[in-house]
Amino acid sequence: MTLDAGGTNLVFSAIQGEREIVQPVTLPAAAETLEEFLRSLISGFKRVREQVLVRAGARGGMLAFAEPVAISFAFPGPADYEQGVIGDLENLPEFRGGVALGPMLEEEFGIPAWIGNDGDLFALGEAIAGFLPYVNGMLEQAGSTRRYHNLLGTTFGTGIGSGIVHDGRLLTGDNSAAAEINRFRDRLVPAWSVEEAVSIRGVRRVYMRESGIHPEDCPEPREIFSIGLGQAEGDRAAGQRAFEELAVAAGDALASACSLVDGLIVIGGGMAQGHQLFLKRLVREMNAAYDTPAGRPLPRFESRVLNLERAEERAEFLRGDVEEVSVPFSDRTVVYNRGKMVGVGLSRLGTSRAVSIGAYTLALSRIDGGR
Repeated sequence: MTLDAGGTNLVFSAIQGEREIVQPVTLPAAAETLEEFLRSLISGFKRVREQVLVRAGARGGMLAFAEPVAISFAFPGPADYEQGVIGDLENLPEFRGGVALGPMLEEEFGIPAWIGNDGDLFALGEAIAGFLPYVNGMLEQAGSTRRYHNLLGTTFGTGIGSGIVHDGRLLTGDNSAAAEINRFRDRLVPAWSVEEAVSIRGVRRVYMRESGIHPEDCPEPREIFSIGLGQAEGDRAAGQRAFEELAVAAGDALASACSLVDGLIVIGGGMAQGHQLFLKRLVREMNAAYDTPAGRPLPRFESRVLNLERAEERAEFLRGDVEEVSVPFSDRTVVYNRGKMVGVGLSRLGTSRAVSIGAYTLALSRIDGGR
């Protein structure tokens, strides 16, 4: 059984063979107290478990073999994920002082409960069954010998989250704190973290600033996106500016992060729906150049970044820039990848499904004795 825990909704599901086998259960994340929130978690998992058992009974299966064998889900940090203890959360203020969430669920359901960072599990799901195999499949169909093995997954929503997968393995770090891109600086306001721009509150803040409206009158990002596209009434310029600032801050942070990862970048989360207003600008920011004392520009990123959601850039990515070069003092030639390229695109699974598949994969590895 899995859970995608966001600042707005809790999405519960059950996975078998990397496929959802129940109708996901969605409950609001808002709660007045910690106890109310925890009971909501228990209720969501119970409703999923009931669906699993009903499904098994309808197929004439043996219920003993239909029981869920583990709970594995995403939850925001900071946390000690190894022990299943959640720390002081910015976006879920009910959690303070350390809450032993994993052990609580183990006692309630009598099965192992593992928790992972939501950005980590999103990245793992997209690496196993989403964006990474999608891109490698396109390269194979195009006749290219290039293949990608590393993935930086990032989600834009209540905040910005991320995860890194290297050659099929999730990078968690020694303190359960790897890939915490939300602690990067905001390029536009260096005293702030990047999450102040790449978040629901960031988009709303810029829209209010540019349009001059009061907080109680400010629409949510989904509507701001529609306003920016001219599909809804409102201050179109303010809507476009809100997503432009998100793009600049996110592009700068992703360029820094991917300089260490050197792999594909996949974007998910609720605000990824606004990609028509920010993705082109985000990629341009990643490809921007530094100034140097000598006056010569230095590329921001060693590889060229291409937007795989645009047909012309996707075609360029698939063609690549590979040639044969001669070996000095020899008749041999070797293949030279002249053009280093990084592709950026959108989730191919949907955020909740990617997180669920990531959680399922994590559970299988733990059951098999891995990390």
